[in-house]
Amino acid sequence: MDINTGDTAWVLASAALVLFMTPGLALFYGGMVRSKSVLNMMMMSFIALGTVSVAWVLWGYSEAFGDSWHGIVGNPFQHFGLDGLLGDRVFGTIPAAAFVAFQSVFAIIAVALVSGAIADRAKFTAWTVFTVVWATVVYFPVAHWVFAFDGFAAQRGGWIANQLKVIDFAGGTAIHINAGAAGLALALVLGKRVGFGREPMRPHNLTLVMIGAGILWFGWFGFNAGSALGANGTAAVAWVNTLAATGAAMLGWLLVERRRDGHPTSLGAASGVVAGLVAITPACSALTPVGSVLLGLVAGAVCAYAVSLKFRLGFDDSLDVVGVHLVGGLVGTLGIGFLASKSAPAGVDGLFYGGGLDQLWRQAVGALAVLVFSFVVTTVIGLVIQRTMGFRVETDHEVAGIDLREHAETGYDISGVTGGRFAAGLTAGHSGAAHPDQPAKTPEGASA
Repeated sequence: MDINTGDTAWVLASAALVLFMTPGLALFYGGMVRSKSVLNMMMMSFIALGTVSVAWVLWGYSEAFGDSWHGIVGNPFQHFGLDGLLGDRVFGTIPAAAFVAFQSVFAIIAVALVSGAIADRAKFTAWTVFTVVWATVVYFPVAHWVFAFDGFAAQRGGWIANQLKVIDFAGGTAIHINAGAAGLALALVLGKRVGFGREPMRPHNLTLVMIGAGILWFGWFGFNAGSALGANGTAAVAWVNTLAATGAAMLGWLLVERRRDGHPTSLGAASGVVAGLVAITPACSALTPVGSVLLGLVAGAVCAYAVSLKFRLGFDDSLDVVGVHLVGGLVGTLGIGFLASKSAPAGVDGLFYGGGLDQLWRQAVGALAVLVFSFVVTTVIGLVIQRTMGFRVETDHEVAGIDLREHAETGYDISGVTGGRFAAGLTAGHSGAAHPDQPAKTPEGASA
């Protein structure tokens, strides 16, 4: 098939939109932590741009979309260094290189999402190693299960897409359930932050949170509509459904806040936006716009309640990766089994449209498989890193501020001298005592 220039332009533009989401995530997460952790939090997203990009080019793409070994993983050597994918090779109506570009940014943000669960307490070097290992051992194989369709990017594709026939248009399982389960595993491995449950850990900069959420919403249209891999009717439906579900989820979250706490908050609005985006990601090609509104309302309300589970169950998911991404991903993936309509591009009826339980059980098995695999393997990776190089920073470093200890910088150097003088002290072998220019108590921050 010949290359369609309109389809190619849309896919490349969508890839750029999704790439922009990772800096947006850095702002979103950065505003949610305490001021002494903002740079480290943002760097945890930015480093994924470097490590995952390189891994993707060398072996990641081939592992995700190379010829399959029993539907489990692609051949990592088949397209090592993107061999054979340049030039005139075409996937559908777009160049193979355009598909490589689009899928690369999915891998980057999937890894970056995990970081929110361990904010304030992870060694940056250990996190950097984790990004490469987790992408290689967890994300790339799961992407193969979900995104590698027979006869498109691979000669034989992944089992969730081809044998189980789960509908996951843009990554509710591969990205959000996957990252959410990994975040839960790491939160348990690293343990709670100092003072968790006893001290307030409020977001230090809600302006950054709102800006980050806006960027995520903007970029997500590339995430979902771009997954049509063409400028076509499916992309248009996905775009409209993404808008409808996200707006409804924000309203659902705010209604819960109003009823539970007496007032809607800006943090709740931003969190509701993300919950809706997560939920509609797998479902945007399978639902009608009305179904998308219903899905969004449910996702916003359920995730608003889910974020409080960490206090009841006693795990410290710093920025609610579990409550928003794992729970939101489950709502969206399972919601297809209830709300899918044949009038949508996916052409499948869910339970509420007379389709019975057939699609619902498929969605449930696919979601559970990704959840269990990601949680178990991430736990092993986290424990190995913890016992070899150490994953968590020292307690006194965490209390003093991870930005200063890990990066020798401060996020808000108002005086113009504090960060530089402290950095010079570290370079010269400074003992690490609190600097006299550093405020005795920084604003509290953290959870959505």
